[in-house]
Amino acid sequence: LLDEPTNDLDVDTLRALEDAILQFAGCVLVISHDRWFLDRIATHILAFEGDSQVFWFPGNFQEYEVDKKRRLGEEAVQPHRIKYKKFSA
Repeated sequence: LLDEPTNDLDVDTLRALEDAILQFAGCVLVISHDRWFLDRIATHILAFEGDSQVFWFPGNFQEYEVDKKRRLGEEAVQPHRIKYKKFSA
């Protein structure tokens, strides 16, 4: 389990991490906002798409975004502010 593994890594260390993940025979669960990193290492995406929707996609992040745009429209892949719902008692 790697939580934001690319934060604070220099280029050489990042490349070594990517190579190690690509050569690892097991499963690696990565939580990251680094799209380039996910494009390089991901074989599947588990995306939390809002409104309590979870989507499983076989492919890297770039392929996931193309599919998300096809499924949900152009506005789904554009950056936007998240609106939080207030808790009710």
